[in-house]
Amino acid sequence: QVELVESGGGLAQAGASLKLSCAALGRTAGSYGMGWFRQAPGKEREFVGAINWSGVQLEYAESVKGRFTIARILANNTMSLQMNSLTPEDTAIHYCAAGGHWDRLIRGKTVWWGQGTQVTVSS
Repeated sequence: QVELVESGGGLAQAGASLKLSCAALGRTAGSYGMGWFRQAPGKEREFVGAINWSGVQLEYAESVKGRFTIARILANNTMSLQMNSLTPEDTAIHYCAAGGHWDRLIRGKTVWWGQGTQVTVSS
């Protein structure tokens, strides 16, 4: 069993930066890939990016490439999402996810989810 606890987020102006963190708690938490997803009002949940268990493999959605960076601290099973050059289109609840095979993780078919943290970007 893995528990995911997100922190960060909040309100930012367009062009600013925010950083989200996700702590993965549990004896086996370090064994799984982790990812970020987001859901904007009235839209389906979408993939943002993911990192494998060792921190070597990364994948990003086209909409955030070059602006967002995912990192993982293996020592404490924490994943971060550095979001730069934010736009109003980034406004959404951002969720941390973990578990499952890589292909399933990036498609959102994963095992564990965090409670979500709101990111709001004003123009």
